[in-house]
Amino acid sequence: MDADDSPTKKKGQPGLFSAALSGLCPRCGAKTLFAAPARLADECAGCGLDFLGLERGGRFVGVVMMLLALALIMAALGVDEWLRPPPWASLLFWGPVTAGAVIFGLRFYKAMWVYHQYEERAE
Repeated sequence: MDADDSPTKKKGQPGLFSAALSGLCPRCGAKTLFAAPARLADECAGCGLDFLGLERGGRFVGVVMMLLALALIMAALGVDEWLRPPPWASLLFWGPVTAGAVIFGLRFYKAMWVYHQYEERAE
């Protein structure tokens, strides 16, 4: 890949953060990457790109989730030490925060792998 090809290849493509958040297909940009909150679709309904054929990086998803869990635990311990909230308030806050962080972490990780493999196969 030449240095001249890089800006034109990336031009118009969404960033990885917005692609993971919206579930955008790496080929056509349609919102068809995910069939469920954190599960990849089989293929793109817009352009027919086979997501099952792309490597999803499932071998390392456990490591990513353990790192996310460690960050959440450290944040929860820090907030508990600093504010000393009652247990019910901690549950009301950290339950949804944990669920949201796990879903977004999985979406981001899976989108990253699909985009990486798509770009790798395009070269």
